[in-house]
Amino acid sequence: MLDPIQLETFLTVAQTENFTEAGRRLGLKQSTVSQHIRKLEAAAGRRLFVRDTHSVTLTADGEAMVGFARPILEANARARDYFAGSQVRGKIRFGAAEDFASSRLPDLLRDFVRRHPQVDLELTIGLSAGLYQKLDGGELDLVLGKRRPGDEHGQLVWRDRLVWTGAPGTRLDPGQPLPLILYAPPSVSRSVVLEAMERSGRPWHIVCSSGSLSGLRAAALAGLGITPQAQAFIPDGLEEVPASGLPLLGSVEFVVQAARRSRRGPAAELAQAITTHGGRLRP
Repeated sequence: MLDPIQLETFLTVAQTENFTEAGRRLGLKQSTVSQHIRKLEAAAGRRLFVRDTHSVTLTADGEAMVGFARPILEANARARDYFAGSQVRGKIRFGAAEDFASSRLPDLLRDFVRRHPQVDLELTIGLSAGLYQKLDGGELDLVLGKRRPGDEHGQLVWRDRLVWTGAPGTRLDPGQPLPLILYAPPSVSRSVVLEAMERSGRPWHIVCSSGSLSGLRAAALAGLGITPQAQAFIPDGLEEVPASGLPLLGSVEFVVQAARRSRRGPAAELAQAITTHGGRLRP
């Protein structure tokens, strides 16, 4: 039998790739997190992580354990809710960034609504910066979106590289201004890119500005230029453009952030489901 508490710790470490961050999120000491992982590895008879001073990486057996751990914990939660009776009720105005349009977010939300049938969920898809404005304005209760590294608002779900993408075979003329395809302002990735361009000193111009991911994808597929995307969310038909000669964009963080008035009740329950099972959202 695999211990659900150890499995939850394991998934949190796999998601954050950091024992200290996993402990902070779970309210555990780092030594306790390490102990849970050692006991789980002993129960499985396999090594689940490779650790060094700079990184924590899943082994092949660790990847397999992720596939087993998630349904075990989900079944455990469904059983607990069934016998306890769901007491969560009310309305959640939930905003999710465009990046999640093609992810498994619908699966996670469907499971949440099944477990909490008395919750009325209202979903808004948009750009992260715009969703945060709605959150601050009282129009949303909870947001799942991007933030820039160094920003401490929200609870980290995972961190990803921001990379340049374009149509297959994209070739850029080093003697010409860099053709950029960007989200319309306000946009987290747009701000990151424009600051990187200013630091690099390379000439550039915006060939397309769009408020939707489908607009960026269409312009890139047409060969108009290149567009920045989180590595886990590169749209279908596009591919990563080699960074040689291009400014490095660094990383972007995906977080869940609740309005101050929504830190209890259904919004808090959904936030907990996202942070616990956020790894399911990666395509």
